[in-house]
Amino acid sequence: MRFKARTLEGFYALLLIFPFVFTLTVFFLYAFLRTLFFSFSDYDLFKPPQWVGLRNYLRLFQDPLFLIALKHTLAYSVIVTSLQTALALLLAVSLNRPLRGVTFFRTVYYLPSVVSTAAASLLLLWLFQRTGVVNQGLSLMLSYLPHLLIGAGLFVLLQCLQVFWRRRQGFPTPFWDPGLALASLALAFLGMYALGHLGWPPAREVQVDIPWFTSRATLLGLPYPLWAIILMNTYTTIPTFMVIFLAGLKGIPRTLYEAAALDGATSWTMFWRITLPLLRPVLFLVITLGLIGTLQLFDQVLFVGGAGGAPLESTITLAYYVYGNVFPAGASPRVGLASAAALVLAVLTLAIVLLQRRFGVGERGWS
Repeated sequence: MRFKARTLEGFYALLLIFPFVFTLTVFFLYAFLRTLFFSFSDYDLFKPPQWVGLRNYLRLFQDPLFLIALKHTLAYSVIVTSLQTALALLLAVSLNRPLRGVTFFRTVYYLPSVVSTAAASLLLLWLFQRTGVVNQGLSLMLSYLPHLLIGAGLFVLLQCLQVFWRRRQGFPTPFWDPGLALASLALAFLGMYALGHLGWPPAREVQVDIPWFTSRATLLGLPYPLWAIILMNTYTTIPTFMVIFLAGLKGIPRTLYEAAALDGATSWTMFWRITLPLLRPVLFLVITLGLIGTLQLFDQVLFVGGAGGAPLESTITLAYYVYGNVFPAGASPRVGLASAAALVLAVLTLAIVLLQRRFGVGERGWS
């Protein structure tokens, strides 16, 4: 009777995990083995595959488009992962403080992550078109750049005077005191407005007309369309990682900060000596997820290259290179070449994650 109960329990367990095992076997293991086979063959979906050995892999590294896609993928992954990790950590630390209305700000900062990729891509196309918000904002900023510099100079001068006066009175006032900074900002704005009203410096008109999507021009070695995708993806992925960092920060005992404050540690020292070391497992998770996600960039390239009209060599990544060879426009599918590129992408992803784990941030925190 006991044997039957254990057998029945095992049967139910197998029944529950069957959907997962079936999905893993058919859509991952079987698909991987078929991709591995196709990568050594010449196959176009219509004729039987013919074995060609390593020819597809040799063709990959002789294809200039593949080398461009490889460069774009690596550069995009490093830049976006670094930006989204640093900014998400900064936001999480800021929102972990006992501020008034902190729940509202957490909700507002998280909203960009719930926007779908298609909606975010359409918003990107609207912002970065030639008469869009980005070009208009740059034009306005450059037109009033002298006024902004004067206002910044007035703010620093007024803030220094106020802080110096408070310290002379015996109050240990930091330079970025919120109350004094608000007063300095208001006075600097009034001074900047008064000088502008008097006609100094003279106003000038600057028109920025950057073709973000149709240009082949580069900035720091990367095309303008790819920079637009970098900005959009950084903005939409920060909130998700911010929530992960917030969960990690909640797990750090407040007594550690209280003891460090009693010993005279500054906020910067506590961040480097307490917060970062105890967040190592969370940092490892965020960086790993960021690397895997950025190395597989595809959706935004499809939208920007299609509706945005961006040149292929300005936005192509490894994932899009695979797609373009399986579904080429007006040509026969090159499944063998696409399979080889897909395996190169998989090996590259695994290698980068392992290298990051070995030489970067590991998952082991302080014991």
